[in-house]
Amino acid sequence: MTEPPSLEVSGLAYAYPDGHRALHGVDLTVPRGERVALLGPNGAGKTTLVLHLNGILPPVTGQVRVAGLPVVKEHFAEIRRRVGIVFQDPDDQLFMPTVREDVAFGPATAGLRGGELEARVGRALARVGMEEYADRPPHHLSFGQRRRVAVATVLAMDPEILVLDEPSANLDPAARRELAAILRSLDLTVLMVTHDLPYALELCPRSVILSEGTVVADGPTRDLLADTALLHRHRLELPYGFDPAALPR
Repeated sequence: MTEPPSLEVSGLAYAYPDGHRALHGVDLTVPRGERVALLGPNGAGKTTLVLHLNGILPPVTGQVRVAGLPVVKEHFAEIRRRVGIVFQDPDDQLFMPTVREDVAFGPATAGLRGGELEARVGRALARVGMEEYADRPPHHLSFGQRRRVAVATVLAMDPEILVLDEPSANLDPAARRELAAILRSLDLTVLMVTHDLPYALELCPRSVILSEGTVVADGPTRDLLADTALLHRHRLELPYGFDPAALPR
């Protein structure tokens, strides 16, 4: 039997209590193992869409499914294990005295104990190259290292989907390159919310552009970024001199 997609969004609409309509009939399907960039200007609805993926916001109309499960109250615990969200600021996720305790927090809260918990923490730290920092206080680490630990806290839950909010923000070139290598190595579905168009091209073969609450483009990242009129219409800009068509395929 064919496995369901990691993510299915159909006819999703949402309005905030003040009446602002943030999403208008969004449809999006992400197969298992695909890396997709979610692009769009500020106010496009990207964050609102992400907050529907694990039930933080309820749909006004439409439906969201994760690995075939509808995102409804009775499935919240499983959905929130399967959808791991890495926030833009790692300090929003790191609050324990040591890196090890931060990474252990989620699995321990879910009931994991003893050697199984230690093994889970060790695997997650190894996947982001931070094993040797397990006993360090997170606030003693560089910003890039804290970003990697924040990714490890999510990986420790064995998610199916990794959602990253502006993962390259505030990273120096070396940290940016290290994080890209980690993300490429993960056998997970990745949804990357970003304004960093070159990073989207580097990591995500497919991109979706969200603008004014609707999906206005969905296709190969290289093709979308080469469409200067499309980018201009939706307030997206490539760095000066960056030509996606000139890069090797």
